[in-house]
Amino acid sequence: DFLPVEEPKPIEAEHIDEAMPSLSKAVRSFLATPHSGGAIARLQLKLYLINNYAFDVGSLVTEAIDIGILKDLNLAILDEVGFSDSTKEHMLQQACLVDFFSDHPSLSNCLTRLSLYSVCFSKWDINHCLFDCCQQLQHLYISNCDSGLRTPWKINAPDSKLSVLELSLCVLAKLEIVCLPKLEHLEWDTWFCSRAPLSLGLVPSLKKLYLICPGIEYIEGFILSEVLSDTTSVHTLKLDFQGEKIWLQQPERKQPCTSFNTLRKLSIHGIFVRFSLLWMRVLLEATPLLEMFDIEIWEHPCQINDSWLPFGERTNPSWKVPELTSGNNCFMKEFQIIGLKPLEQQMEFLSVVLQRGPNLETVILKYDDPCEDCEKMGIFPPRSSTDCVFPKNKDEKDLTVNLLKTGLSSRARIIF
Repeated sequence: DFLPVEEPKPIEAEHIDEAMPSLSKAVRSFLATPHSGGAIARLQLKLYLINNYAFDVGSLVTEAIDIGILKDLNLAILDEVGFSDSTKEHMLQQACLVDFFSDHPSLSNCLTRLSLYSVCFSKWDINHCLFDCCQQLQHLYISNCDSGLRTPWKINAPDSKLSVLELSLCVLAKLEIVCLPKLEHLEWDTWFCSRAPLSLGLVPSLKKLYLICPGIEYIEGFILSEVLSDTTSVHTLKLDFQGEKIWLQQPERKQPCTSFNTLRKLSIHGIFVRFSLLWMRVLLEATPLLEMFDIEIWEHPCQINDSWLPFGERTNPSWKVPELTSGNNCFMKEFQIIGLKPLEQQMEFLSVVLQRGPNLETVILKYDDPCEDCEKMGIFPPRSSTDCVFPKNKDEKDLTVNLLKTGLSSRARIIF
């Protein structure tokens, strides 16, 4: 790392200008040094596309690939312009990476992991650049990227080896995966679609799906079971609402939720502290083979009125909750809640989980330390303190356990 030890945020242009020549020199020296194993198993490289330094580094790496020294390349094309400051002109300039790969075609041949920041592909074929040219690509991370004019990004790559796809703050009308047979992990952090952000076609290997997004005002929400309707192997699902409105819509009762039958782990994070939790009973009803269930409560007074995103009004989910039945989640072994408070809605939901999971072995109830900004407000005990808001002592712990297990024969061990 050739940037300052204490990196400013964002990193200043002069520091980048100073770092890139050093990086070029280091790469030249490293690749020129004989290696006892005869080849470099993997090279991880992060660079900025400024001046000619990136192209110099590209030429050095290309030479190493062509003579057989380098077999596996992990590449990150960095950018220091934040999402709110990005302009179309800047993002098109970042897209000069297309020329970078065109000038160094050997890079694409051994590129297995690629990270891109602030790139607009409106003048190029994004699928040709990422899938036709990078045929060995297995892990793709893109942040603040788009295909231009908020159009859908349709991926149909039956020969792709891509197993991990991560998106963050990408302005797309929708992500339509028609075919990605090797895809195992899909994560999207913050989208700007009014309805369902993605559709899934042929993804027979998909095992993990993470959807993370605050409830931006114009997001209408979507029915998750419809998005997952063609999947057959998803076993881990994470939903994070980041303290804003719940963007899931309740499915019709007459609709079978067979897409949830393969779920083994369900994580629901970023639930606003004042929201009811009973709507999650609908998800428990639909996941009969669930083994691990964890939720995280969101309470950040420091962020209530401080954000650049136009959040909608926080309203309690108005889902119609079915009659409570016992024992439907008999495979569930562990339940965890982070951000525990002695609020009626939390205690009520804890009792529901205990009743639905007769074979629960462990229930973990954790107090969540405040962030630095919340700590400065003096609302919560400082993070360095051993104190927590709830439970404060052994008596409160014992009282909580007794209240939760009243009328139940649960053998679950409750850990604070």
